[in-house]
Amino acid sequence: MKTLKLCGGEVVNPDGEKKGRLDIFIEGDRIKSIGTDLGSADETIDVSGKTVFPGFIDIHCHLREPGQEYKEDIMSGTYAAAKGGFTAVCCMPNTVPAIDNASVCALVLSKAQNASAKVYPVGAATKELKGKELTEMGELAAMGCVAFSDDGRPIGSGAMMLAAMQYAQTYGSFIMAHEECLDLKGTGVMNEGLNSTILGLPGIPRAAEETMIARDLILAESYGLRVHIQHVSTRGGITLIRAAKQRGVSVTCESAPHYFSADDSWCSGYDARTKVNPPLRTPDDVAAVKEALLDGTIDAIATDHAPHHKDEKNIEYALAAFGISGFETAFSLAVTNLTQDNDKLAALFSVNPSRIIGKPGGVIKEGVPADLTIADMEAEYTLTEQSLVSKGKNSPFIGHALRGLVTHTIVDGRLVYSGGASCK
Repeated sequence: MKTLKLCGGEVVNPDGEKKGRLDIFIEGDRIKSIGTDLGSADETIDVSGKTVFPGFIDIHCHLREPGQEYKEDIMSGTYAAAKGGFTAVCCMPNTVPAIDNASVCALVLSKAQNASAKVYPVGAATKELKGKELTEMGELAAMGCVAFSDDGRPIGSGAMMLAAMQYAQTYGSFIMAHEECLDLKGTGVMNEGLNSTILGLPGIPRAAEETMIARDLILAESYGLRVHIQHVSTRGGITLIRAAKQRGVSVTCESAPHYFSADDSWCSGYDARTKVNPPLRTPDDVAAVKEALLDGTIDAIATDHAPHHKDEKNIEYALAAFGISGFETAFSLAVTNLTQDNDKLAALFSVNPSRIIGKPGGVIKEGVPADLTIADMEAEYTLTEQSLVSKGKNSPFIGHALRGLVTHTIVDGRLVYSGGASCK
């Protein structure tokens, strides 16, 4: 059985007993021991001066396969994820066809067998994401779907949302809610406010997100159900979630790095790389997202990695596709713009995501899967389009100086990423 030893790294382990400057000895796919003087291994990596985290888990991404492989596929997407430090990702079901039946789910799982990160599918809540008829959630859950969502589209009917939440809970699962009132969104393409008025672009009001958050919190509270709120972007939505948590409602939530790293003034050059859904909001909303991530109201950082072909972005703003490619910049944006508290970063990227989806992770200890993310916290670099390995180059952060760089990613004891080199 192959062995690997990591030497001299600073182990960040908020949920574990062993932390500080230690060696980690990996045997096969498991951590065998943590400490000093651990003996020799088949391969040794000197990670002194670097920080070792429990493997990052992205609970919200789009791998585009099947059906849109020109944007991304499972192999390219998971390698981009590994480059960003993610050892596992939850892929959303808005593929073509949607992950709404056992056959499509089986295809995704088959394609993921040789991927650079673990892939946990999120099954569609309704057939063809149409919001009209529930999927066979029991069958999908048995195959490995960790949650259910119509992400990319909201479940517009309150009655259908309640039925989906109830049905998912019977299988020990839950709904990940894309909160968007399409009537209020209308033809909007960016945040409704001063900047949309100046640019002459139709706006998306905060109420389009907040009214749906309120509805689903009420459903969860009234019926004793669990719900997860995706890509929270507004102060009003955060206020609703914070109050619901204080009342004991079973709710978790996430936000994406672009919601604490950019605001709607970034749209001023009509650069469609800034076009995302929900849209970039105001500086006050950015401040609220930061506060909520740091005080625990927002449980996790999720990328909402949404790669697109350049032809879908290099066009008129109003016609461009919504979405930002996020795997490779998420950690750096968090270090640059949110916090350099390693325990907090571990909680947001690993500990809490693991708890939300009920999968192993979030801790470094003997006997657990060897899923580890190693980073140079002091490294500084300027993001370039050429450095992105995802097929989707649609990042508004290209050209920006960032701090904090993932140097190694280990999945089940296998080194899948090392400083820019593929380790497949």
